[in-house]
Amino acid sequence: MALPGRRQRRVGIDIWPGFVDALSQLLIIIIFVVMIFTAAQFYLTRALSGSESRLSELSQQIADLTTQLNLIKKDRDDLRVSIAQTSSELQASIAARDQMQADIADLTARVDESRSSAQNELENKDTAVREKESALRASQNLVGLLNQQIAALREQLSRLAAALDISEQKSKDQEVQISDLGKRLNTALASKVQELASYRSEFFGRLREILGNRPDIRIVGDRFVFQSEVLFSPGNADLGAEARHELDLLGGALRDIAAKIPAEIPWVLRVDGHTDRRPISTSQFPSNWELSTARATAVVKALVEQGIPPDRLAAAGFGEYQPIETGSSDDAYRKNRRIEFKLTER
Repeated sequence: MALPGRRQRRVGIDIWPGFVDALSQLLIIIIFVVMIFTAAQFYLTRALSGSESRLSELSQQIADLTTQLNLIKKDRDDLRVSIAQTSSELQASIAARDQMQADIADLTARVDESRSSAQNELENKDTAVREKESALRASQNLVGLLNQQIAALREQLSRLAAALDISEQKSKDQEVQISDLGKRLNTALASKVQELASYRSEFFGRLREILGNRPDIRIVGDRFVFQSEVLFSPGNADLGAEARHELDLLGGALRDIAAKIPAEIPWVLRVDGHTDRRPISTSQFPSNWELSTARATAVVKALVEQGIPPDRLAAAGFGEYQPIETGSSDDAYRKNRRIEFKLTER
């Protein structure tokens, strides 16, 4: 029983040195790995620092390109504001285009140089470089589009200038024609007015001969004035037998004169009804407007019955708003209540 116990102790003593050697070797390996990791981290830090610096430069270049593109878009929008501004801004756009082309060429050279120098270090940045190249191509396409727009605007300005010259010449010719037509029209109108005035004088003269010198019928300027009492009773718009007799005389004179007036003269006999300023309010005539208009209309209808063409007659009611006397006496009121006849143009 003693022999096995010694053997076990001997075996335990032989294992310990090997265990220590294994631990030593493991420690050496760990130290070696730590040194390698430290060195690798140092070199990776330097590499990443250089990459970040290049990335910042590329980002700045992209920002510059974006700024240039925004300027180009603004110039394009300004060109569309108006044709009038296009002429003054054309030279600025051309200068901006030339400067932009120079900038693009410079940026292209810088991008190519940066790409060749950083290709070994930034293999994972190919996507960004392609995007920048796409942006450069878009800028170049935009420059080409601006060139086309500038050429189109120049052609449009040329056409507009030619059209403006033609329009100005036509305008001058038309002004001459209008001036000549205006003179001829004024001459013709003056002749017609003078001719109508002579017929008006003859018409009023005939009426004066027919009606005689009566205080209730008189001529005021270019109007023949009947006092309302000659034709109508107070507050009424119905024509009595005596009133129709007076209108028969007037209608006869008007028919005689109308037969002499040439057809090309656009004459019309205007019948104006007037009242005094004392208010009226009945179921038939709520105000003096209705009374004056009804009286003028009644006279016109009576003249139509006598054969006067309706297109040569006009009725108007003025109420109390066109007085010829401003007083408050009965005589002033009587003078303001009247029917006026005016031979005039349409």
